[in-house]
Amino acid sequence: MTIPQGSIELLDTDIAQYLLQSTNLARVSYVAADGTPRVFPMLFHWTGQVLVLATFAGARKIEAIRRRPALAVTIDEPSSPPKALLLRGTATVVGMDGIVPEYRAMHHRYAGVDQGERNVAAVDRPGVKMARISLRPAWVGVLDFQTRFPGGTTAAEFENRG
Repeated sequence: MTIPQGSIELLDTDIAQYLLQSTNLARVSYVAADGTPRVFPMLFHWTGQVLVLATFAGARKIEAIRRRPALAVTIDEPSSPPKALLLRGTATVVGMDGIVPEYRAMHHRYAGVDQGERNVAAVDRPGVKMARISLRPAWVGVLDFQTRFPGGTTAAEFENRG
C-alpha cells in the first residue's frame, strides 16, 4: 500500500532520508512582517524528528516566524527526474546566547569537518546571539516523478497533462 501524501510516515522513505542527509539547501517559506511571502534557502540539520535551522539575532525572519509560525519547507535535488521532500508545520523559535548547537553539525555536513570548524570559528565570538528555528513536520510529501507525482496522479496521468 502506498503511503499517502501528508503522512508523517513518508519521513522514513528512502527519498526523504536521502534528502534529509543531503547537502541540498532547505528552501523555507514564511510570511514576512509586511504580509508578503518569502522563500529563503538555509542550511539545516535533521535530528530524526525535528528540522533545525539557525540564523543570527537581528534577522527579520525571526520575528516574522514568531508572529506567523506556519512554515513550508522544500528540500529538493535538481536531478532528472527531480526528487523533493515537502514539509509543513508550526515552527518554534528560541533565542540563544552563542552558537545554536546544531549549527556546527550543519557546517560539518555541508563543508566537511575541517572547513565546517573554520566556518563556525569565524562567527563564534563573545556576545554572538542566534535563533534556533525548529520545525516538527505535521505534513510530509515526497515527489520522485517516477512513483510519486504532484497531485497524487499516476505516471500516465502526469504524462498526459502535457
